[in-house]
Amino acid sequence: MTIISRNKSLFTVFRKLVSMTRKSSSIQCLYELCKMNFTNTGTPPSSEAVEKTCSLMDTICPADVGLKEENTEDDRGHGFLGLDHFHRAARWAQPITYLDIYECDSFTMCIFCLPTSSVIPLHDHPGMTVLSKVLYGSLHVKAYDWVEPACIQQNCGSDHSLGRLAKLVVDEVLTAPCGTSVLYPKSGGNLHCFTAITPCAVLDILAPPYQEYAGRGCTYYHDYTYSTFSTRNGTIPSGGKEADYAWLVKTNTPDDLCMRQGRYTGPAIQV
Repeated sequence: MTIISRNKSLFTVFRKLVSMTRKSSSIQCLYELCKMNFTNTGTPPSSEAVEKTCSLMDTICPADVGLKEENTEDDRGHGFLGLDHFHRAARWAQPITYLDIYECDSFTMCIFCLPTSSVIPLHDHPGMTVLSKVLYGSLHVKAYDWVEPACIQQNCGSDHSLGRLAKLVVDEVLTAPCGTSVLYPKSGGNLHCFTAITPCAVLDILAPPYQEYAGRGCTYYHDYTYSTFSTRNGTIPSGGKEADYAWLVKTNTPDDLCMRQGRYTGPAIQV
């Protein structure tokens, strides 16, 4: 082998090593997996694709995305209103920070950083599959799925809006380290609300992402207990318990939802 050909071979190996190094970060691997598994075809991803993505997300820690765990005792500027622990409203609350990692027509990779007592109100994910991983802290999740066929109730809420019956499927606190949770277009808790018990961060994959022109706008809701309104249009499904059902009424984006754009400082995505 001549010196020139040897140098070319070494250079080729070096380029491959550099390429592998660039793609070795967990978040880069997650991007590659999402690019392969999630397409903007309107068809939900396969169970195998979701399982593989969850398995990778389960291994991701705050340092992998450029985050440091917040001091859980540093709650200066926070207070609570209300009696129920999970329904208290924050006063003087710091804003929720949104970190955009990557977005395309097929999927979005992002992080939400929530200070203690902050709330992402009840909202939907039309036609979307969403994977969520709590990176640090504790987060209360309350989630519903629509009852099918649709059960509509008139004159709900203070403005006499229409309410639609939904079933509670998740009502729990997730504390890191924990597994990745998944919601689907029609199951798994497609309508959910987050309440930060401590400072926490959530890594989200939305497939496909919100897109108004594609009919995937975000709608907010207020939930009312099943017994709040009369049930002229039917009752809960056979064998169900009233405590597992609620009337969801559309509402405007809450005035107290304070969210700001942050800067992602983790490994850059090599597209």
